[in-house]
Amino acid sequence: MQNILFKIIGLVGSLLISFGLYSKVDIINKGGPVIIPILLCSIFALAIIMERVLNLYHSKIDTNKFMDEITTALKRNRINEALDICEQTQGPIARILKSGISRHDRSRQEIREAIEDAGLREVPALEKNLSALATIAHVSPLLGLLGTVTGMVSTFQIIQQKAVSMHPVDPSVLAQGIWEALITTVAGLIVAIPCFIAYNFLVAKVQSLIVEMEFSATDLVNILTQKK
Repeated sequence: MQNILFKIIGLVGSLLISFGLYSKVDIINKGGPVIIPILLCSIFALAIIMERVLNLYHSKIDTNKFMDEITTALKRNRINEALDICEQTQGPIARILKSGISRHDRSRQEIREAIEDAGLREVPALEKNLSALATIAHVSPLLGLLGTVTGMVSTFQIIQQKAVSMHPVDPSVLAQGIWEALITTVAGLIVAIPCFIAYNFLVAKVQSLIVEMEFSATDLVNILTQKK
């Protein structure tokens, strides 16, 4: 339910921002038909970024404090208390530790396997839609280049028509056609650059969270096996 809410917030916010810019910035309206997929890319990218940022924000916890509470409960042999702490704590770290604690009476190998299985479910959730964001970052400049090329083709068609009809070519008309063609390249880069930055930022945050998950899981396995 929480993930659905994040998606709705991200999509609505990105739609409002993107369409507000589209309606107010006249230069975007002159970019031709290729500007439409670039605009759609910006909407989806903004929705993904907002949803992922919110998701990672709510997945982040004070790991040291959480592990201290879990360690204290387990050393006192209060398994149910440790499980309750995991239930009351949001985020993937709490969920994978709960899987290990629920098998506290098993062997070290079984506990580790339970934690690894839980981790295999959590990691894809953390990396969700990041590949789509990377794709948008790569495709947007290509769409911009496509728009520029098609715009230049149209401009040279005008030159040909003028030459055939023996009419002089107005430089201002050509200049207007060229700069309007270049708008799509600018728009593609405007979408792609923030996407690259956001993608690298989000990947770094995910990797940091995965490292915390691994350290916490190792600490839990050591605590549970030392009790035996």
